[in-house]
Amino acid sequence: MTASSNADLDRVGPAFVDVAHRIVWATVATVDTAGRPRTRVLHPIWEYGDDGLVGWIATSPQSPKARHLDATPAVSITYWDARQDVATVDGDAVWETTREERHAGWARFADNPEPVGYDPRLIPAWTDPDADAFGILRIEPRSIRVFPGSLLLQGEGDLLTWQR
Repeated sequence: MTASSNADLDRVGPAFVDVAHRIVWATVATVDTAGRPRTRVLHPIWEYGDDGLVGWIATSPQSPKARHLDATPAVSITYWDARQDVATVDGDAVWETTREERHAGWARFADNPEPVGYDPRLIPAWTDPDADAFGILRIEPRSIRVFPGSLLLQGEGDLLTWQR
């Protein structure tokens, strides 16, 4: 078993995307307006490139989670599967509010192949990227952790971590 360091974002970022896009659905935690944790299952899309790892979540800016993020703009996102693979990002959540950002976010979900991509119009209130109920959250990671189930079950594999 080995653990990576901050210098390994080029290794941790793509490994995180591989696990996240294989599992697809994530448990996302916020802090509610009374300071209590609150979780829900969401469907982020991740990209790793020149700007590092960035995630996006299509969600409603009219939801309880939006009020939570107004008070505390931070999330913890965890993917888990039956192989015991776990990938977690703790990060800052920023609403993308310009017309260009909302349209790019819509296209990101609509144009990616399933199971990561999907037609946002599946949500009745999301008629188009300009609908009031449609929003895009950008996730900017502060820390990333990729823990392969093989490390837990067979003692093989690498625990990968990164912190901004």
